[in-house]
Amino acid sequence: MSTASLRLDSELVARAKIIGSAQSRSTAKQIEHWAKIGKIMEANPDLPYSFVQEALIAQAEKEAGDLEEYKFG
Repeated sequence: MSTASLRLDSELVARAKIIGSAQSRSTAKQIEHWAKIGKIMEANPDLPYSFVQEALIAQAEKEAGDLEEYKFG
């Protein structure tokens, strides 16, 4: 992954620092998280935020190998 320097609004960075701290993320990782959510939401405007959030959690669980077999009925 490459990096780039960006100029960001100081209020955005300050808010990301606070929210990131509460979510155990660095300021940069919090801004990346917001960008990822925003990208998904723009591509899928009919999906509720909670669905997108749960889909990201499910993807992370899959990548971590934390899966359980679903039994129908």
